[in-house]
Formats: sequence, C-alpha cells, structure tokens
Amino acid sequence: MQTYGNPDVTYGWWVGNSVVTNKSSRFIGSHVAHTGLICLAAGANTLWELARYNPSIPMGHQGMVTIPHLASLGIGFDEAGVWTGAGVATIGIFHLIFSMVYGGAGLLHSLFFSEDTQNSSGVFADGRPEHRQAARYKLEWDNPDNQTFILGHHLIFFGVACIWFVEWARWHGIYDPALGEVRTVFPGYGDFGRIWGHQWDFLSIDSLEEVMEGHAFLAFLEISGGAWHIATRQIGEYDKFKGSGILSAEAILSWSLAGVGWMGIIVAFWCAQNTTVYPEAWYGAPLAFKFGISPYWVETVDIADATAPWGHTSRAWLSNVHYYLGFFLIQGHLWHALRALGFDFKRIPRALVRLSASSAT
Repeated sequence: MQTYGNPDVTYGWWVGNSVVTNKSSRFIGSHVAHTGLICLAAGANTLWELARYNPSIPMGHQGMVTIPHLASLGIGFDEAGVWTGAGVATIGIFHLIFSMVYGGAGLLHSLFFSEDTQNSSGVFADGRPEHRQAARYKLEWDNPDNQTFILGHHLIFFGVACIWFVEWARWHGIYDPALGEVRTVFPGYGDFGRIWGHQWDFLSIDSLEEVMEGHAFLAFLEISGGAWHIATRQIGEYDKFKGSGILSAEAILSWSLAGVGWMGIIVAFWCAQNTTVYPEAWYGAPLAFKFGISPYWVETVDIADATAPWGHTSRAWLSNVHYYLGFFLIQGHLWHALRALGFDFKRIPRALVRLSASSAT
C-alpha cells in the first residue's frame, strides 16, 4: 500500500488490503474467502431464480442471470430436449456447500495459519518440512523469480479451466441456438489459424466450433506461458522496465482491476449483440446501442410480459451492468496504478489550495 513516505503508517479495519500486503498466507486466505462469497452468491441466486421461474414466460424476459448461463451450457434439459430445470437445484446446493468449504479455508488462513507461508510449520507424511514447500509461494514483490513462479501457476490453472470447458462441450454438449437443442461440439484443437484471424471481429462469431476453438487456443497459450514462467528465471539486469521498484500489492491490484474491467466492457458489447454465446431463448432479443451522456443499450422488441424489475430482459441487465462495472473498475485501476508508481494524491488538494490562494490575491 502507498505510504507516502511514512513507514509507520497504520490503516483502519475497513482498509482490508492493508492486512494482506506483505503476508502471503493472509493473501491466500482473502482469495479463498472471496471465492467462497462468489460460490455463495451463485448458489443462492440459482435457487432463487429456479423458485420464481415461470415456464409460460420466456426466460430472457424474467431478468435471470445464472439459470440462462446454465441453459447455455446445456444444463437443465429433460430427455426430450426441453428445458425443465432438471439438475439445476443440485448445482445451486453444490455451490452453497463449497462456499462453506472455501469460507472455512479462508478463516483458517486468516486466523490460525501463519501470516506468511515462509513461516509455516509442520512436516509432510514423508518427513519433509512443510515450510520449505509453502515458502515457495511467499510474496517477495521485488524478487522477479518469485513473482514469475507464482504467475506461472495462475496461468496453468486458467488454461486447465479452459480445457475443462472445451471437454464439457465435446462430451456433454452445449446449447446450439441455430438448432434449438443441446449438441456436442468438437473444436479441433489444432485449427488455431482461423482463430487468430478473429482478433478484430470476434463479436460476430456465430459458430460454436469457433467459440470452443478460441477456448482451446487460449488454453494452449496459458498453459505454455505458465510452464515458461515456472521454468525460467530472471535474465539480465532487473531494471524498472522489468518491474524493479514498481511491483507491489497495489500494482497487482491495479492490473487485476484493469483485466476485470476490460472483460466487463467486452462482455457488454458481446452480450448486447451476439446470439450464439447468448441465445435469444435464454437472454432475450439483441439490443440497440445508444449514446447519451454515456453508452447504453435498449430493448428492440416488445417486452410487456417481462417480470424483471423495470421490465428489462436478462440481456439488457447483463450488458448495461457489465459495462458500467467495467468502466468504474478501470477507474480503480488508474487510481491504484498511479499510487503504485508513487504518485501522491494528497498533492492535488494542496495544489488547489495554493491555486485558490494565488487567485484570491
């Protein structure tokens, strides 16, 4: 956290980031607990939406979020191929159970385990000291070998998640709006040239094969990059161009906010228009783009039967909310990035005071 030159600065209890800045076990605990909150929200919302689902009204007109995503993944259909919500309650309960598991793990890291993994104690079953393994994941912000090692593991986990999604589509199947049914999708792992050509027109993709090929390509890049980062070490001088003196908890936070923010904005445009990834049957009709003081999307069809608050489709909710959340997350990125670079925001009010005083004289 930025201390503005005061090494003894203390933060209030509400400044949650301050207690994990240089404490890797607390950092892990906050990650795990956050995952638990996400699981709790997903599970609870799934059960809530399932309880109020009305089959006589189009799903997209009921303002739902989690159930349409499950339907897009081919979940909730009966043997005749009709969406009935079969198995959806099980998924909601599963998320609630795992939210407790994640929450318990977060509490363990926060209250009982050592604050830093390098100070952990105990031994493994084979007699090896636990701290030697755990210490590899300690936080050393100005140690490029430590940072690249941790980054590599994150990339591999993301790559494996992409492979799981591709294999789900290949073996179980996902909903194809062109056919109006669930079908298996084989992406063709080696056909990456076509995917490379979709860098600028990806919003218009209308083939589930290309959607899965994109995830397979991303998995290849992430796992390859993860293996590279784990296996390699710093080459040459570690200077400011490579992050020396800049890497910090605040810098990591700023990059995370930037990534999530840009994803939110991309999702907003994609959800508003694309009906392959966001089928009309589950999200409602495509939206029209408007621009007033800021961008927004509006309905293009009659939704008089909508039961959602203020009468909007799921597509309208997702598009507009994602855009504005993404926009404000990017503002948070700029704030934390400038602080990580050492900019003192306290200079702004002081400069304004001096400017006001000089203009008064």
